[in-house]
Amino acid sequence: MNRRNFLLSALAAALAACSPAAVDAAPPFEPTRFSVQVSGRGPDVILIPGLTSGREVWQSTVRAVPGYRYHLVQVAGFAGEPVRGNRQGPVVAPVADEIARYIADRGLRRPAIVGHSMGGTLAMMIGTRHPDLVGRIMVVDILPQPAGLFGGTSADMGPLAQSIMSSPSGRRLFGSLVAAFSPPDASNRLSDSDVVARAMHDLAGMDLGPQLPRLRAPLTVVYAAPDPSGRAAIDRSFANAYAPARGARLVRIDGSGHMVMLDQPERFAAAMRNFLAR
Repeated sequence: MNRRNFLLSALAAALAACSPAAVDAAPPFEPTRFSVQVSGRGPDVILIPGLTSGREVWQSTVRAVPGYRYHLVQVAGFAGEPVRGNRQGPVVAPVADEIARYIADRGLRRPAIVGHSMGGTLAMMIGTRHPDLVGRIMVVDILPQPAGLFGGTSADMGPLAQSIMSSPSGRRLFGSLVAAFSPPDASNRLSDSDVVARAMHDLAGMDLGPQLPRLRAPLTVVYAAPDPSGRAAIDRSFANAYAPARGARLVRIDGSGHMVMLDQPERFAAAMRNFLAR
């Protein structure tokens, strides 16, 4: 072999050694702020539960609406999930960014995202911060300004939350408020109180209303109306809050409390089927 052919052969061998096929693939991203269980086959749907809830709140929905590959998220520190990456600092925004990273790393093609309560806040945050990653969003019984569920605003609830968090008695008050919006089982008692308090603090001072025009994904908002006498006021509240989201579709489910998928599973499953088929 002459010198020229030898050099060409050596160069080809070096290029082959550096090709993607020859380099060990990077390990997949493993989230630390939440865990995921994947169930079923079909188009990808990410299900995010609310504050203190575990992924089990979606069980009846997954059974009732087959034909999809569900990614059931559980936030670290909630419902017995180890605290891991949520051990300190803010909770909500970092979890949203980590879910977005999970979508990109797993190569999910514009999945649907369904979030209940705080999970709905996470879904909206992902949709506004990473609009190219999301196919469609369903928000379940949460306002863009979560303090509105308690009759307040982010302007007054944010400072109040900060002062409440500074004392043990205040954190217990947070816990009692959370209990009213949690599943009717023992899973909320297994949640880490510090993670819950910091997540509540994040939510209390948050207002996603100004960011809603950034959404590119179609948005469906499912909300509960437990008392017939209050339906008109609830309708106005949700319509006004989601007006900045162009073309948002509002779906009221009567006779339900905050845990819509548990209180009215058949109606919720029907709303879910309609949402995913659109």
